[in-house]
This record gives sequence, structure tokens and C-alpha cells, in this order.
Amino acid sequence: MMRQDSNEDEVSLFDAEDDEARKPKKSKIKHPLACFFHLFFRVSAVLAYLLCEVLSSSFIGCMVTIILLLSSDFWTVKNITGRLMVGLRWWNQVDEDGKSQWMFESRKGSETNPPSGSESRIFWLGLVVCPIIWVLFAFSTLFSFKIKWLAVVIMGVVLQGANLYGYVRCKVGARTSLRNVATNYLGRQFFKQAMAKPAES
Repeated sequence: MMRQDSNEDEVSLFDAEDDEARKPKKSKIKHPLACFFHLFFRVSAVLAYLLCEVLSSSFIGCMVTIILLLSSDFWTVKNITGRLMVGLRWWNQVDEDGKSQWMFESRKGSETNPPSGSESRIFWLGLVVCPIIWVLFAFSTLFSFKIKWLAVVIMGVVLQGANLYGYVRCKVGARTSLRNVATNYLGRQFFKQAMAKPAES
């Protein structure tokens, strides 16, 4: 697993928006089209799943529509909106030995030109909430015995969960274990509480 920062010698994927970012912007949302499509495919897939049996009697048509929406969402979030809205990117590549490596990249110079706070909130809210919704759909499918929908729901959990996992790894660092991050956070919270109690008494 590797983490990369874009070098000045290499052609960066972020050059075009860096030039645009230097221009003064009136709106807090720098990429409204990216924000729209970040949520459009996700919300459309959820609505299609909820309304499919009401609007159509064809299970195959509904299944294909939902899977196309989920796939479009996966590709859009992984390749476009993550890069534009929060300056993060992840991918998998196979080296000459045939070993698979996960690559995580963050935009160089994000300290001088940070992503918009509004865009960042929209990105992370959509990225976290939708996989939770699909997990709830998975449980409801199992308990209501709608087994024919299980493949569609699992596809939703896997595709949206993969994007969530990839971007969380980008955010916390490729070399940092997510377990270590959670342990360190809980340890700091426990330490703060332990130190606060003697001060109050």
C-alpha cells in the first residue's frame, strides 16, 4: 500500500482545477455539477430500490436499472467527485510480479488551497449515509424473505462500501491501520475524561 503526492515534474490530474481554484470564486461550492452527480446516482439507486415494485412489475428491469445506477455512482465518486470535491483519489494497480497494490493519493498543496467546507461536508455525508442505508436494506431483505432482492442489495453494499473504505484510507493515511486510528481516538477520549475528573473534584 502506498500513498502518493503529485510531483511538479509529473503531469498531475489536479492541474486543471488548481488553475481554476486560483481564480476568485463567489460561491462556497466550487464544483456544483460534481456535487449534483455525487448525490444523484446514490439517491436515484435508493429511490429506485424503494419504488421499484410500485412503478414496475418487471424484476429484471428494476434490477438492471439499480445496478446501472450503482455502477455509475461507483465510477463517478471514485474517479471524479472525490478528486474534485476533497482532493483525494484511490485505485488499485497490479505490478510486474502480479501483486495487487492499493494506491492512495491526495492533492499536493491542499494546505494552501483547501477543498471547500461545503463540498467536503456534502461528499462525506453522501459517502457515509448511503452505505448505511444499503446495509439496512440488506437486513430488511433478509428478515422480510425477499431473497430475490438480496443480490441487488449486496451489490449496493459492496460498491458503496468499497468507495467509503477507499476514501477513509485516503483520509487517514495509507500506512495507518484503521484499527490503530480508532484505538488512538478512544485512548485520547478516555485520557481526557480521566484528566477532567480530578480537576472537577
